[in-house]
Amino acid sequence: MSFLADDLIATARRLARANPKKPRQAELRRAVSTAYYALFHALARNCADLFVGTGDARSDGAWSQVYRALEHGFAKNACVQAAALGFHVHVVIAADQFVLLQEERHRADYDPDTRYTRAQALQIIQNSEDAVAALRTAPKKDQRAFAVLLTMKRR
Repeated sequence: MSFLADDLIATARRLARANPKKPRQAELRRAVSTAYYALFHALARNCADLFVGTGDARSDGAWSQVYRALEHGFAKNACVQAAALGFHVHVVIAADQFVLLQEERHRADYDPDTRYTRAQALQIIQNSEDAVAALRTAPKKDQRAFAVLLTMKRR
């Protein structure tokens, strides 16, 4: 089964490698933005799978609601806290990369002066892929606790 995060990583790589002789900034910037969204969707799916479940037993409406509950700014703030809260190293890797990738996405999408080399874009894509892999290999109890941190306001 192909996951959206994996497909987005592949799409980002295709964009970064387009035009072998001279990459276009539009393609490199889209590649960087797409790399961020790969990790974002990996986090959203993880939250939905852990809270609602997978397969035939899950409620599709509830799963979609949890998936859509992930907010970019709230998630970034939660990720900033992950290391200090003692999460497993793989969760911290994903959290740290989420913060960095979101900042790169903002540069790629909104800063007209930003320029990337192909090597820079490919490194950002690799960082996203590594973060997705780290999240997937973290212990389930840490993944679940991180999902709570990402989606639920503390009172």
